Amino acid sequence: MLAASVLCFSSCASRAAVRETRPYVWLTNNAKFILLPPAYIETPLDHQQLISASFQGRNHQMAAWVKADETGIDMTLMSELGATVGELFFRDGAVSFSSPLFPRAIGGEHIIADFQLSFYNAAALASALEAGGLTFEEAGTARRVFEGGTLIVEIERSRTVVRLVNHLRGYSLTLEGDFERDFE
Repeated sequence: MLAASVLCFSSCASRAAVRETRPYVWLTNNAKFILLPPAYIETPLDHQQLISASFQGRNHQMAAWVKADETGIDMTLMSELGATVGELFFRDGAVSFSSPLFPRAIGGEHIIADFQLSFYNAAALASALEAGGLTFEEAGTARRVFEGGTLIVEIERSRTVVRLVNHLRGYSLTLEGDFERDFE
């Protein structure tokens, strides 16, 4: 019976699945966000950031050196003592992430998606999110992602702090750095 079901679904031409080869994340249970090419970054970054994350009542803090430009995104995550505790790269359409501190379920694609929502070109984000069934709004220093009328992600950007709240998944990120030149 199972074999017949698999055969039926795999042979149905009207339901032929096109496998996505570009990296993506599910921003909601129904909406896929395909990561944008690095060329869509608003302003290149190359500096240290302090990252604070809150999830399920737990707070975490670490430093990161972030270099992001039209060629890719490189992040080196560091402990309070400056030791490298993780590396994340997004280059040539591929994500590479290694860190003993993060569970496997938190793939590098999720971190890149949050980074792109915060620092990438608004028009490119709006187009990519719309293709996934979501709506993107930018007003002043605020960015918001909606599914229907439900607020999914909210981002507030200033010259020294970027705060992202994922209402659906129940976490928040705060990035502190010298963004003065980035959001002028």
